Amino acid sequence: MKRRRWMIELPVRILLGILALLLLIPIVWLILSGFKLEKDIISWPPTFFPRMFTMSNWHAVKARISIISYTVNSLVYALGTSLPAVFVNALAGYAFSRLQFKFKNVIFFLFLSTMMIPFQVIMIPLYVEVHYLGWLNSYAGLIIPKIASAQWIFLARASFDGLPKELEEAARMDGCSEFSIFWKVMLPLVKPVCITIFVLSINNCWNDLLWPMIVASSSRMRTLANGLAMFIGTHTTEYGPAFLCAAFSLIPMLLLYIFGQRYFVEGQVNTGIKG
Repeated sequence: MKRRRWMIELPVRILLGILALLLLIPIVWLILSGFKLEKDIISWPPTFFPRMFTMSNWHAVKARISIISYTVNSLVYALGTSLPAVFVNALAGYAFSRLQFKFKNVIFFLFLSTMMIPFQVIMIPLYVEVHYLGWLNSYAGLIIPKIASAQWIFLARASFDGLPKELEEAARMDGCSEFSIFWKVMLPLVKPVCITIFVLSINNCWNDLLWPMIVASSSRMRTLANGLAMFIGTHTTEYGPAFLCAAFSLIPMLLLYIFGQRYFVEGQVNTGIKG
């Protein structure tokens, strides 16, 4: 039976292996190109492996940008946004799912309607607000406006909707407060969705170029995505340093997704299940 099952699954395994290879080849090529000479990158026909392994691109990156400082800024921005985002958006999703209050559905609809507004439309009013609060060139200006998101609230509400109401009713009979029910009973049951929000929020912040560029004009507050943009101009592009920075920026997110993949998939599935 095991052999028969393995034979049936063999075509699927081969197809998945081919697809994985097609996805990995550009990533490997990007990393290897960071150690090629500029002439080898733009030569035709293109070469997959470097003709001569060089560290000149790394020296060019260190000479042009403070890559360690920019990486630290990206980490603070990503983690400082994502950790409170899990709590705030899960709390809002719980309120919209479990609590009864006036105009609940209208308010939730207004939250969802913000997903249809491009960020470019609100970035100027948001910048003015951050300016008057005195948060320009600070972590507060980077982090606080990005914590709440209608997308994460929607995911959290859908996940809480799938939990049986008997759980919270039993907790209320035991004398738990509403926050205790949320924190001790309901939140642990939606852990996959919380991890999904955490991973997606980190990814969005790590790759965010526009908002850090607007609110953090000082070089000491630039993120890694801003540093990468310095090698890509209108009239010229430094391919070697740009590829090396892109690979340096890609690897942490790739590792994060690999380790959080199981929870990420489970969280996406659970938001579509209603109990």
